[in-house]
Amino acid sequence: MIEFLKKYKAFGIGLIIVPFFYILDYLGVIILPSEMNTDDIFIFAIWWLLLSLVIHNFSFFIQKKKTMLRLFGLLILFVLVLLYDSNKSIPDNPITICFLLIFYLGLAFTLFPGFFKKYQYYILGAYTLISIHFTYLRLSAPNFEYYVEHDKTFALLLFLVPIPVLIILFFYEQWKWLKTLEADKSQAELELLKTQVNPHFFFNTLNNLYSLTVKHSDEAPKVILKLSEMMRYSIYEGKKDWVPLKDEVIYLQNYLDLHQIRYRKKVDISFNHHIDENDQVAPLLFIILLENALKHGVESLSDNAYIRIDLSSANGHLKFSLQNNFDPAEVSEASGIGLNNLKQRLKLIYPNKHTLSILAKDDVFRVELTVEHND
Repeated sequence: MIEFLKKYKAFGIGLIIVPFFYILDYLGVIILPSEMNTDDIFIFAIWWLLLSLVIHNFSFFIQKKKTMLRLFGLLILFVLVLLYDSNKSIPDNPITICFLLIFYLGLAFTLFPGFFKKYQYYILGAYTLISIHFTYLRLSAPNFEYYVEHDKTFALLLFLVPIPVLIILFFYEQWKWLKTLEADKSQAELELLKTQVNPHFFFNTLNNLYSLTVKHSDEAPKVILKLSEMMRYSIYEGKKDWVPLKDEVIYLQNYLDLHQIRYRKKVDISFNHHIDENDQVAPLLFIILLENALKHGVESLSDNAYIRIDLSSANGHLKFSLQNNFDPAEVSEASGIGLNNLKQRLKLIYPNKHTLSILAKDDVFRVELTVEHND
């Protein structure tokens, strides 16, 4: 609560407008009514809001010389209009009202330039018509008493009619801007997460390829071919929002084939998949789970290593499950980085449409992922 009050203290300071009006009344520049009616309260609220916004954004205005000059010019205009009105002593002087309207619109343009420019034709058009209507009512009345009795309330209230509409539009624009900003942030974060998948994998694969070339292994050309196929998929397909699930299966199979080429020990790997070839899925979604199983499971064991993978899709639901054994003594905290990456991607791509279950017990690691995928 204290932080909130500190952040918006300008709206409390803005209440200095109350004694300011009474000072002007004392000096004879304006005449305040003995009893405040609804119109007076509404006008006071507008002045309080405008002054508070200026105070709240004062540090911003200081950095903008043009904005400060505009505010200073508007303040001079306001003072001159009040002096003119006090000298003429004409109640509801159309000239005074028009210049005050220019002051208010200029202040709105200074405080909210982007919003004002977007709706400038509607704002200027509406207030031009209202000003013409007010001037007609004020000048066409047979006398001031007739105007006060029949036209004044309606004529002045017309100036207030567009304000609630503009306020609603303003907050709607802010809401749209925040939603767009949130979407852009999510997209940027998702792209960053995608780029984090590929370099880690290729770094490990190039290390494997290096060891094979040093040994002049006949398997090196096969590794290069597999790596080339996977790089093509990662670079071109990985940029897409969705890819055919069958292509993701081929990518995983290539990954497994590549690792089986380099392993000299016996590894029991099974990959069962039953999918609809028309199903779509986010690219590179399962590779982190498989990479963890190989890096922190198979590579930590000298023998009896295994990996069981099952992938199925039906009726708009996709299920991926993986089980592997590992050496508990070789578990690294770094293995959690990839899983955190996956969780964040799932949160961005499948919000409230996925479940991820991870269980490590004794020497067995199990993970199950289900998503409602796009058709």
